[in-house]
Amino acid sequence: MEPLRRAAHYTGEPGCIAEARGFAAQFLEQLRTEWCADIDSRTDGELLLVVSELVTNADQHSNGPYILELEGTDTAVEVAVYDSNAALPRRFPRNPERVGRHGLEIVHAVASQVTVQRVPVGKRVCARVDLK
Repeated sequence: MEPLRRAAHYTGEPGCIAEARGFAAQFLEQLRTEWCADIDSRTDGELLLVVSELVTNADQHSNGPYILELEGTDTAVEVAVYDSNAALPRRFPRNPERVGRHGLEIVHAVASQVTVQRVPVGKRVCARVDLK
């Protein structure tokens, strides 16, 4: 059986980050219904946090639209965000006194795997969240 796959395109207009979270919430509900995925509230929140962080980074650091892709089964969800900025994101060392720039640090703490790669028109940042 093929994984459940959905994608959405965002322009960067105000409200896009909230729309992306809503899109991801609908995706999770579809996984629960169609895949009988057992997704507890903590994992649900973690996945929405990963979506928020990756979409926020794309929103802030690219000069164009971005795409959110979700792929999931009953065991994991992969969140991928494509944007037009070819500069790869930097993961800063842990520093509780630093204000801001914790997004990628948060994603690495929550996801079981994070990959970053350049694509022909920018980059792709992908995080895998295991379902508990």
